[in-house]
Amino acid sequence: MIIWINGAFGSGKTQTAFELHRRLKASYVYDPEKMGFALRSMIPPEIAEDDFQSYPLWRTFNNRLLASLTDTYRGIIIVPMTIVHPEYFYEIIGRLRHDGQTVHHFTLMASKEALLKRLRTRAEGKNSWAAKQIGRCIEGLSSPVFADHLQTDNMSIQEVAETIAARANLPLDPDTRGSLRRFTDRLMVKLNHIRIK
Repeated sequence: MIIWINGAFGSGKTQTAFELHRRLKASYVYDPEKMGFALRSMIPPEIAEDDFQSYPLWRTFNNRLLASLTDTYRGIIIVPMTIVHPEYFYEIIGRLRHDGQTVHHFTLMASKEALLKRLRTRAEGKNSWAAKQIGRCIEGLSSPVFADHLQTDNMSIQEVAETIAARANLPLDPDTRGSLRRFTDRLMVKLNHIRIK
């Protein structure tokens, strides 16, 4: 089973993915960006695309690797990744579903103001690459193609994770961490996923 967590940059995809990972008995967080960074490092700058999702190879690779993992790994695969183009969504997620894989897709929605506030906690201002993508992400991801939508403006990461788990019918272990440990865990996730664009 795959849980795909979509959303604009700053919507909480990665934090939610790791919250689920901590509370599911068997799970793995799969990062499709790693293949994008690998492609970017192997292509001459003169012919490189601005967005690695534009490469058909990136979409095919992630589709095939996820299909292989679902056949061999008995846990839940959690994928935090923004996909805004419907055709890319169909090439990866649609094809997985067509091939018989179970994919629960969720889009974390939030207002522009909430996204900018969250990005500031990552030291990304209103002129950052992520902030400049907010408009296209909010518009594109509001399409029914990207359902199941969760409006997260007034939800904590824990509440978002618990809502996703309930909708996917997944039992979560109780969160027995104290507030300091929870803060530290989330800070480490944030620091480990800083991306320089």
